[in-house]
Amino acid sequence: MSFYSFIERFRDFDFTGFFTTIDEAAVRRVLARDRLDELDLLTLLSPAASVCLEAMAQKAHRLTVQHFGHTIQLFIPLYVSNFCANHCAYCGFNRTTSIHRRTLSLAEIEAEARAIAATGMQHILFLTGEAPAATPMDYLLAVAACLKRHFASVSLEIYPLEEEAYRRLRQQGVDGMTLFQETYDEEVYRRVHLAGRKTDFRWRLDAPERGARAGFRAVNIGALLGLAEPRRDIFFTALHGRWLADTFLDTEVSFSLPRFNRTGTAFEPTGLVDDRTFVQFLTALRLFLPRAGITISTRESARFRNQLLHLGATRYSAYSKTGVGGYAAAEDPDSRQFEITDTRTVDEVIAAIVAGGCQPVFKDWDTIG
Repeated sequence: MSFYSFIERFRDFDFTGFFTTIDEAAVRRVLARDRLDELDLLTLLSPAASVCLEAMAQKAHRLTVQHFGHTIQLFIPLYVSNFCANHCAYCGFNRTTSIHRRTLSLAEIEAEARAIAATGMQHILFLTGEAPAATPMDYLLAVAACLKRHFASVSLEIYPLEEEAYRRLRQQGVDGMTLFQETYDEEVYRRVHLAGRKTDFRWRLDAPERGARAGFRAVNIGALLGLAEPRRDIFFTALHGRWLADTFLDTEVSFSLPRFNRTGTAFEPTGLVDDRTFVQFLTALRLFLPRAGITISTRESARFRNQLLHLGATRYSAYSKTGVGGYAAAEDPDSRQFEITDTRTVDEVIAAIVAGGCQPVFKDWDTIG
């Protein structure tokens, strides 16, 4: 069974009509419940729920402390290649853009790993564009082996693979994957994915399931907020996460909430999400799936990330570079996928987390702060 069956169930659902039936009393009834169903989630995502945001935030905080304590896990991303065979209208890596393309050699990855490890970080996420010809399986396995020598946890964010390929990477030390569906709206998905393997909606949708079956300890999913109607996309993201958590009991499921940032393309997002609505989405995810991790990236500003420390977030990136490499040598600004907003160093992010009353986690078995 694929999660696609859930998308089909709601294909003709009138989201707008449902939202018009929700008032403050309906939202407060949902907030009194311990386990939420699908319509409860939609109630918390409704425009009417905005008036209950403080109550949502307080309950989200209590649940986060109950399941995660006051900890924030830190990780750092490393782009090892920006070649891409896809034409995605919104992405700075898409094959039609004129950015500088390169793939790091293993020697360069070793240097990057040493530079990152020197910051104290022990969780790394390595990323590529979606170009199997530029980053074939043998290369990915070699990257994983190199990084595993330096870091306690190695995760990846790459093009979707077959289950057996994910299994080989797990055997080489990779313990987690991130893969964003971008949007769960198939019509919008077709409009913004114009060429390449990424045009296959189902192939991408089922990739987290393949990763979980292959034995990854952690699977992180999300939708790019700005591509389509965001309340619907968060709804399906949440359902996808619960389905994965219920199906793969040994897999830690987490969410990201990436908002559209400028990418060097002419793409104009249609569903921009303001800060208040972002907090509503974050707290709704926490209330719907209390044990799920929630990642907040450097797409968000330092000020805003500081404010989210007690609202349900559990995982932060730090000192992110969105071009190839950039830690051992100066980052090439013409190789970036998108612009980040929070440019603080690892030490500055750690200091802010501690000042906010939380404890930064560097390793699965160790805390520093």
